[in-house]
Amino acid sequence: MNGLYSLKPWYAARLSGVRGALARRDVSPDALTAAGVVSAAGAAAALAWLPAPLAAVPVALLLAARLAFANLDGALARDTGRITRRGALLNELGDRMADLVVLAGFLSLAPLWLVATTALAATLPSWVSLAGAAAGAPRRNGGPLGKTERCLLVLVAAVTGWVVPVLAVIAVGSLLTAVLRCGGLWKELGR
Repeated sequence: MNGLYSLKPWYAARLSGVRGALARRDVSPDALTAAGVVSAAGAAAALAWLPAPLAAVPVALLLAARLAFANLDGALARDTGRITRRGALLNELGDRMADLVVLAGFLSLAPLWLVATTALAATLPSWVSLAGAAAGAPRRNGGPLGKTERCLLVLVAAVTGWVVPVLAVIAVGSLLTAVLRCGGLWKELGR
């Protein structure tokens, strides 16, 4: 079950012209990683400071930018031969930071324990994937609630104001995603 992650090749193809323009301008993939975190921070600020549904448009635009930058940074590094171990580290740290920053937008809207629990749960699928890769398995992505689905759910909260239900769905769905990834890795690494 890959969820919206299955659309990644299609989405990457739509961004190929942007990648080409960035390559011609010698833009650093690391700058795109940083731009993704900044976009996430903007979405969090809009979520925290604007009431639903006024938050919807800025949150949608900034989360779309966050997802585009997350796709473009690694693709640009591959396209231009600028793949580095430091870049890979920065990419992973940037993705986790962007995830946490977006969820920080809920701090003024929901109980701290719920936001903290959701933030922990939202990072678990990535930690499981990274642990599997460290053990020699291919990196696992997708699942019922990955990065794209989380962004979509944050947008639902921005449109509707349903903060607590959205955080609960993100937490439970992320935990389920982590368990499914872990189960798949467990089988694969046992072969």
